[in-house]
Amino acid sequence: MSILAQMAIVFATCLAGEALSAILPFPFPSSIAAMLLLLAALWTGILKVEHIRQKSDFLLSNMSFFFIPAGVRVIEHLSLVSAIWWRFIVVVVVSTVAVFLASALAAGLAMRFGRRRR
Repeated sequence: MSILAQMAIVFATCLAGEALSAILPFPFPSSIAAMLLLLAALWTGILKVEHIRQKSDFLLSNMSFFFIPAGVRVIEHLSLVSAIWWRFIVVVVVSTVAVFLASALAAGLAMRFGRRRR
């Protein structure tokens, strides 16, 4: 599948996530809604991994580039961060450990699920 078609699929999923987030009666992040929609499409077989593999590999290999705006924003507000630096460090450490644990659990479950399917 062409890279343009893969980009269209990713952008359409993001747009659908925005729409879903807008119609929900409670605040819900559109990026999370889009990821859940993409998961559902992959899980049900509507989308195949091959349909988005090239685009997703590109995005994953360049993921660090997407953290630059957040880093710049923190530096812009360094005076605020310096006033609460210890709380900031605690949040960063706790959330990092939580993400590591959640990722390990998800990978373990995916591997177990993959072994059962075979």
